[in-house]
Amino acid sequence: MPRTEQPSKPPFYIVPTWKHMTVANLSSPDGSYTLQPPGQLFPLTRHLSFWLTPIIYRLPISPNQVTTFSMVAGLAGAWCFSLGDPFWDIMGALLLVACYTLDNCDGEIARLKDMSSEWGAHFDDMVDWLVDSAFFIGLGYGTWQATVDIYWFWFGLAAAAGATIDYSIDLIMYARAKKSPEQKSRQEEATHVRKPKDLVDWLIYIFHKLSRADFCVIVLGLAVFHVSWVLLPLAAIGAQAYWITDLFQKARGWHT
Repeated sequence: MPRTEQPSKPPFYIVPTWKHMTVANLSSPDGSYTLQPPGQLFPLTRHLSFWLTPIIYRLPISPNQVTTFSMVAGLAGAWCFSLGDPFWDIMGALLLVACYTLDNCDGEIARLKDMSSEWGAHFDDMVDWLVDSAFFIGLGYGTWQATVDIYWFWFGLAAAAGATIDYSIDLIMYARAKKSPEQKSRQEEATHVRKPKDLVDWLIYIFHKLSRADFCVIVLGLAVFHVSWVLLPLAAIGAQAYWITDLFQKARGWHT
């Protein structure tokens, strides 16, 4: 997914000590894009993709294939959560981390190999929705089986429904915007730097992008302590808040 710009420094801005560690400089054929180390601590998955992308770049793999691998890892992780076992919850969380990391890599590979496409961007969006929905359904089902309380499954379905509504809104918004002669391509939108300017911007940015970009890390932390279930009631509500705020232009156009 195209995500290239770096936001302005938040109050909690920390420069990671490994920021100055370098890999071989990688640039697109026309020199318009160069893989750069993350400029801030969050999202953590950006640091993982920064080291993984050069490895994938040297393989005969297309960006869409990377997206497919991301989807497989994410769906496998959702299946692990559906088993309702603490050990498999941790395995599922690790697969989600792999999924999210590859989700960063596909856009970086696309730009480095000059293979960005509208279809690839839409495929990436679909995979994001599919993995998110499958995860909440899998977690809800697994918790239901472990506790014999079906309401956990309903929480998971509610969260998945919210993710589906949000994805549908994105499709509708894109279809409407595409009719405008001033509409930018997905690649142009990804390279357009939009920085939070005030407290409201930062709250939206953290809720809409940072928390989502590092959601897999949150899941892993909760899985280690066997409390992944706490995500279900929060997500059942939060997913609805997410798509409602997505209706407003101020919440759109952010990238991590």
